Amino acid sequence: MASLNVGNLGEYLREQRRNAQLSLRQLAEAAGVSNPYLSQIERGLRKPSAEVLQQVAKALRISAETLYVRAGILDAERDRDEVETRAVILADPSLNERQKQVLLQIYESFRKENGSGAGEPAGEDGAERGTDDDDAGSRRTAG
Repeated sequence: MASLNVGNLGEYLREQRRNAQLSLRQLAEAAGVSNPYLSQIERGLRKPSAEVLQQVAKALRISAETLYVRAGILDAERDRDEVETRAVILADPSLNERQKQVLLQIYESFRKENGSGAGEPAGEDGAERGTDDDDAGSRRTAG
C-alpha cells in the first residue's frame, strides 16, 4: 500500500465524488468551499484543514476519520490498534458489562498517562464499587 499523502487524499476524494455522482462544483457548494480550492485538493496541490475535510466528508456522506487518515492528520496504525483493543475487550464473553467498562476506563487512563490517549476521558467515579456481583467479602456474616 502506498504511503498516505495529499495526492492520495485528492485521488480518494475524486473517486468518492464520482461514486456519489457529484460534479466538482456540486460538491464544493455542498461542502461550503470554493470550486477552485476543492479542485486544488483533488489534484494534490493543497492540504485542507480538518474542518474542511469534515465539511467535505459530510457532503459526501463518508467518514471524516477516513479523510483525516488519508490526509495524515490521524495515525491510522495507532488508531486501528486502539479500535481493535476496544473491540476485543467488548467481545469477551467471559466478562460482564461492568467489567468491560472498567477495563476500557483503565485502558484509556494508561493511554493518556503515556501520552497517546484520545477519546473519552476516564472518569474519577466511572467504576462502580461494591456491587453484589463481585463483593462477596462484604456479604459474609459473622456467624
